[in-house]
Amino acid sequence: MPLPAVFANLRLPVIGAPLFIVSNPDLVIAQCKAGIVGSFPALNARPQSQLDEWIHQITEELAAHDRDHPDALSAPFAVNQIVHRSNDRFEADVESCAKWKVPIVITSLGAREDLNHAVHDWGGITLHDIIDDRYARKAIEKGADGLIAVAAGAGGHAGRWSPFALVQEIRQWFDGPLALSGAISTGGAILAAQAMGADFAYIGSPFIATEEERADTASKTGIVEGRAGDIVYSKLFTGIDGNYVRASIVAAGLDPDNLPTAGPEAMNFQSATGAKAWRDIWGSGQGIGAIDKVQPAGELVARLSAEYDAARQRLSELP
Repeated sequence: MPLPAVFANLRLPVIGAPLFIVSNPDLVIAQCKAGIVGSFPALNARPQSQLDEWIHQITEELAAHDRDHPDALSAPFAVNQIVHRSNDRFEADVESCAKWKVPIVITSLGAREDLNHAVHDWGGITLHDIIDDRYARKAIEKGADGLIAVAAGAGGHAGRWSPFALVQEIRQWFDGPLALSGAISTGGAILAAQAMGADFAYIGSPFIATEEERADTASKTGIVEGRAGDIVYSKLFTGIDGNYVRASIVAAGLDPDNLPTAGPEAMNFQSATGAKAWRDIWGSGQGIGAIDKVQPAGELVARLSAEYDAARQRLSELP
């Protein structure tokens, strides 16, 4: 199936993942100008009224860029909506997205038919993130246009399945837009995602270590200095399995090798330590070993693009 027209201006098959707390308009604009989809969680804009301001800023700056650079048009942007019933901002956030006709809406923690219809009414598309084939089928049944397969090794809330297993199961029945998430930090990994059947790589953790991110210096340093072995998989911090940086867990006064998995200890860690998930306990994927410095987002995309081209060249030379 051909990809939706909204992806026509991508210069690299990448969607920048929405990063809770730290993604912001500056990062999104830099990503889109560099030629990849930029995104942010609606809940990052606080108070809710700020969401309208953020989308306005992104829309206007990208339009100005396109007027000045007709030969290098910006990529589209996306807003991530948490559709779980606990999100009391959901309706207001959808209204803000409708006002500005956000081109791509990424949905998480549940699939909602009414939201998919609303996005289609203003001309946008929806991509739903899933961790297994069962949830993928439910999302498409409820009208999502595409899927984001969150495999083992992804940052934050992550699945347990190998990307090979997850993608091949989805591609047995679905031929629409598919992004793959999970330890993708190089151009070669982007090409590998496509080789196994995905249309896009879904990349988050490398963008934490960019100048535009509003993450604090300590968390950026943790990404630059971290390796795959420094990532801890636990459901302690949010009740949902996820990957987090070991150093931040230690700094919160917890033993990463002896974390409670259920019961009162898991529910009370915040009151006991004062630490909060995402702010103090940093989400990150296993691919951070490829990140060696903090740099502008545009430079990171340029590095990924050069590596992607080099990987394609190596592939063409194979016997």
